[in-house]
Amino acid sequence: MPMRPAPIGLILTGGGARAAYQVGVLKAIRELLNQPRANPFAILCGTSAGAINAARLAVHADHFSNAVSDMINAWEYMQVGDVYRADVKHIMRSGAHWLAALTLFARRAPVSLLDNAPLARMLESTLDAERIQQHIDAGRLHALAVTASGYGSGQSVSFFQAPKHITGWRRKQRVGLPVQLGAAHLLASAALPFLFPAVKLDQEYFGDGSMRQIAPISPALHLGAERLLIIGTAQPQDGRSMTAYPVYPSLAQIAGHALNSIFLDTLQVDLERLERINRTVELIPAERQSNEGMPLRRVKALFLSPSVSIEHMASRFVHALPRSIRFLLQPTGALDRAGGTLASYLLFEAPFCRALIDLGVEDTMARANEVRAFFSATDPSFS
Repeated sequence: MPMRPAPIGLILTGGGARAAYQVGVLKAIRELLNQPRANPFAILCGTSAGAINAARLAVHADHFSNAVSDMINAWEYMQVGDVYRADVKHIMRSGAHWLAALTLFARRAPVSLLDNAPLARMLESTLDAERIQQHIDAGRLHALAVTASGYGSGQSVSFFQAPKHITGWRRKQRVGLPVQLGAAHLLASAALPFLFPAVKLDQEYFGDGSMRQIAPISPALHLGAERLLIIGTAQPQDGRSMTAYPVYPSLAQIAGHALNSIFLDTLQVDLERLERINRTVELIPAERQSNEGMPLRRVKALFLSPSVSIEHMASRFVHALPRSIRFLLQPTGALDRAGGTLASYLLFEAPFCRALIDLGVEDTMARANEVRAFFSATDPSFS
């Protein structure tokens, strides 16, 4: 009797414009799986820009290859104006408002530096969220989860849509809440702190899901994933080397460091935790697990991430930003090589996005054997 394939969960992390890298990885996976129509991911979990990518896959769960094509078309022709307003009039007015607020002359404090109304309009017009439940009912998709951070409660909330028998969960600083997902949940998950406005869902305002997301892998496991494909948006750090940089950091460097702490650090810690749990499970005999009522299982995880520094890549493409945004970022140092981290989150421009897609394809093809083994139901390493 053939082995039942373990449910695969896809975890797409945040990172603003860096999420174009995820599209390149998925493009390569589509090729390695021979252009499949069937959706290979039973469970989709996304945060920030990764939530929008996950939602696109969920909406098109009836045809995975077409879903990837849709994402490629969206990202390869991306412009800043598709995500946030970059016209000179708006940027000047926003800058003046912030200056007035800092000098205490403004009656109302600004809610964000940038206006992501274009992204809201794009999601409302192009994302048919009603199809998500149709695919769940038809068995093409098991669940979609979108994580956002509550500014009032301080909770990391994973809003999910799944079969009715899947109940929510509550853990320390993290909650799973069954809902009917829509564009508002995606906007909340992708509301970069300070840059984009918070979104009100029910009785609370929410911001970017990467904030306070202490366990990015957790939602997929709660929803039943037994194998995990995780696509990061930064080059992993091994902690063995330190780069000397005696110059006082620019505002862009400090902001980029803060964003990296929000988007990247918790994922590395959670992956290390999963590896330790897998090793521990190996040491506990199955008989003892059964006797003690501990139905533990190993969870196979494949982590794909950029092989080169996206920050350095971004510094080569900052000229593609609209002049108004360059004017806004110039004083912060974001246009310099050392400030490329901040720019990489905002560089929603086709040249940069295409370079990231190409990098995602290249990195995934370099690990083609691992990727094929991961999707093989008879993989001997995790049976």
